[in-house]
Amino acid sequence: MPEQLSLFAQVRPVSQAQPYTVSQLTGYIRGLIEEDPVMADVWVEGEVSNFGQASSGHAYFTLRDAGAEIGCVMWRNVLRQHTFLPTDGDQVLAHGRVGVYELRGRYQLYVDRLQPAGTGSLYLAFERLKARLESEGLFASERKRPLPPMPRCIGVVTSPTAAALQDILNVLRRRYPLAEVLLAPTQVQGEEAPEQIVAALEALNRRDDVDLIIVARGGGSLEDLWAFNDERVARTIAAARHPVICGVGHETDYSLADFAADVRAPTPSAAAELAVPDRGELRTYVAQLGAALTATVAQMVARHRQTLNIYARTLEHLSPLSRLAQSRQRVDELSSRSETLLRHRLALHRERVRGLAGRLKAVSPIGTMERGYAIVYRRDTGDVVRSVEQVAAGDLLRVQVGDGEFEAEVTHG
Repeated sequence: MPEQLSLFAQVRPVSQAQPYTVSQLTGYIRGLIEEDPVMADVWVEGEVSNFGQASSGHAYFTLRDAGAEIGCVMWRNVLRQHTFLPTDGDQVLAHGRVGVYELRGRYQLYVDRLQPAGTGSLYLAFERLKARLESEGLFASERKRPLPPMPRCIGVVTSPTAAALQDILNVLRRRYPLAEVLLAPTQVQGEEAPEQIVAALEALNRRDDVDLIIVARGGGSLEDLWAFNDERVARTIAAARHPVICGVGHETDYSLADFAADVRAPTPSAAAELAVPDRGELRTYVAQLGAALTATVAQMVARHRQTLNIYARTLEHLSPLSRLAQSRQRVDELSSRSETLLRHRLALHRERVRGLAGRLKAVSPIGTMERGYAIVYRRDTGDVVRSVEQVAAGDLLRVQVGDGEFEAEVTHG
């Protein structure tokens, strides 16, 4: 009979080797991948999906084609070095190394270079030239100059038939029609474009009436915008006598001209808006300035008027007429006080004299005589009779009483 297999038979391990832990197995696979030199330097082409930046600044996305997909990571420091950032659906070439993210057990591409697919050689040339010029300090922020607040003459380097020129003119007319526009016509695409752009910039640099230069072109592919990645153009912009605004392409397009310019604008229209103030805002600013100036002048006038009043009072106080008036007032005050004092003292003396007079009257002979006494004089000698022995019968006498005198004769003695 043929041997029959039992469904309940014990299954024996083929090998008695110890099993791996998940971490051990993942680490082993990671080692195999990271030690492979091919995986350390690889280019991958695919379509971008789920591109996004975390709050940490790192970017995460997926590259895929019809048959597979691979997760990709761009660290923050790598991302900062790139002017090209993809959007979902873009075909790109990504360079980097393949590694394993052990926590999730998946392999992924750590990207250090990213460029649009189909522009590989141009993009690499762009990156190499950008790195060289950057190392020379051509793009350094300290080289950037501020824009004039109200330019009188704006030089524009672009094609005379380009829509970019009309966009710039429309914005300038709307925002600041006082500005004069000086067009330096040039090709903005093709083999002759770089040389013409340089010539246009140099022509504007020779003029003293130009305050600001706008270099502009509409959007296009990397090949269409390549004239603005020319080294001669970048160096001429960096060495320009006047401040330069570069408005080439669309918001996602970057060129070496953008890096060399004093200010980069995402579009030609945006370049025009950056170049001039808005006249409505200027009106508001002038009105605010006028109000502030009026208030300041009013404060100054009030402050100076107060100071003048103080000086006037001081001068009035120190003037000879003022001093004379004050002296007169002082004399009047002293005279009045003296008169009052004299009157007071005179009244006191009068009262004192009255008192003394009363006392004198009380003790004087007249006062005594008024009380009934008399003074007797001898008529012949005028002597005062103080004793009866001084008179004899028949002597004539003069008797003085309080209210007068009379004569008398002694009848007996």
